[in-house]
Amino acid sequence: MSAPTGIVRPATAADAAGCLAIYTPYVHDTTITFETEPPTVQQMAARLADCAASHAWLVYERDGEVIGYAYGHAFAERSAYAWSCETSIYVASQSRGAGAGRALYDALLPALAVRGYRRAIALITQPNEASMALHAAYGFEPAGLLRRVGWKHGAWCDVAWLQRDLGDIASDDPPAALR
Repeated sequence: MSAPTGIVRPATAADAAGCLAIYTPYVHDTTITFETEPPTVQQMAARLADCAASHAWLVYERDGEVIGYAYGHAFAERSAYAWSCETSIYVASQSRGAGAGRALYDALLPALAVRGYRRAIALITQPNEASMALHAAYGFEPAGLLRRVGWKHGAWCDVAWLQRDLGDIASDDPPAALR
């Protein structure tokens, strides 16, 4: 596979429409997300701003067009979970398999570690061989399978939970404050 020809950069509010254009087919046509109605551009911009402020939201741009994005966000609300985060990644259908997903994770995972996060969690609706392979390539390991937890497109869906360590977590010392 040849190297991707685009760039990964932090997302801005101006990227909300491009991210939404990528996300909408996932909402309408797949079980990859359990959302059943796409957000508005304004809602996507708000999500982007929230994630960028606390975690990270990155886009993959090629020839001036956003063709993929990845972000980290809160894993769970309770304060003890503060050092774990969930990751999400979406690539435009015509650009899948060309290295954008890898380029995004090459940048996202270190960015989350620098901010102090110690675990990344991925929830992947099954089956999704491409996403499972990408996450395995980045050291995500199976952490469980929730059976028949989502109903979409007339069927029950299983969700695999995967996790990986971020940064140096060998110590049992209390984590530093998040940045």
